[in-house]
Amino acid sequence: MRMMQTRAVLVPDAGASALSEDYFRSAHHLRAERVTHTLVLEDGEGGALRVPLIVRPIDGTPYRDAISPYGFPGGAVAGLQEVSKAAVDWRGTELVSIFVRDRVTGPRCFVGGTERNEVFFIDPRLPVEFREMHCRHIRRNLRLGFVSTAREAREAPREEREGFQAVYRQTMIREGASLRYFFSDAYFEELFSSPCAWLVTTRAPEGGVASAALSVRSDGLLHYYLGGTADAHLARSPAKNVFGTLVELCTRLGVPLHLGGGVRPGDGLEQFKRGLANASSRLCTHELICEPAVYAHLSEGRTGSDFFPAYRAPRH
Repeated sequence: MRMMQTRAVLVPDAGASALSEDYFRSAHHLRAERVTHTLVLEDGEGGALRVPLIVRPIDGTPYRDAISPYGFPGGAVAGLQEVSKAAVDWRGTELVSIFVRDRVTGPRCFVGGTERNEVFFIDPRLPVEFREMHCRHIRRNLRLGFVSTAREAREAPREEREGFQAVYRQTMIREGASLRYFFSDAYFEELFSSPCAWLVTTRAPEGGVASAALSVRSDGLLHYYLGGTADAHLARSPAKNVFGTLVELCTRLGVPLHLGGGVRPGDGLEQFKRGLANASSRLCTHELICEPAVYAHLSEGRTGSDFFPAYRAPRH
């Protein structure tokens, strides 16, 4: 007897079917990311998995594909998780492929995910020991008059919010970040108004914002989401004071702090976060091919890297 496949459908509801109180599936985040649809999987026995997606046209073709919003959204689990991709009938989505960013610590949407870069945590339930150099720099900045605060982002004064945006954008320019990371004012307004968002700020002795971070609470973790340091204060490393304050915040909230990882394996950012962390894991993604023949046709001459979907891989 043939086993019944799990049915996948695409609902054009701007992610409403996947809403939860966790930040990465909240109305604030889905609006900021301009989520367009929910991928709904049902097993016929009352179990469902709902994944927010951004559906995109594939330029020069009549086809579409989809990607999860930025961050670690996974899906809203209702009795269905760790689904076998091979056991899903994907034809109802009318998509060529889907790229899913899963939760950091589970539960996973699908089995057989791709492990990607290492990410780091500060778990307040374990001993927290920063490298001596980090501690020394934090103490020096305190002596110099740097002051740190942590407050709900929606309670932060406008001057503090604008200071965060200024140091974040300076950092993106300094690092040569892609346009994807230059978020609009409307994006930041959604973030700032979320009840799940916290703004941590370190001010220089003269009062201006030297370094700051936006963290969000989602799926049992406090995530370091966006952050930056002013060009003028780089030499003092005030970001270390920001992270010290984030540790105090996650301890108060009773949840681990997810620091993320580096831009590239082994880079300076990864080494910095490794020096703060007391635990680590790996990010997990899922690469779903819904129309194998179309995917193969679009990807001709573009294979050979781990970029997904292959037909969107940057041309060098």
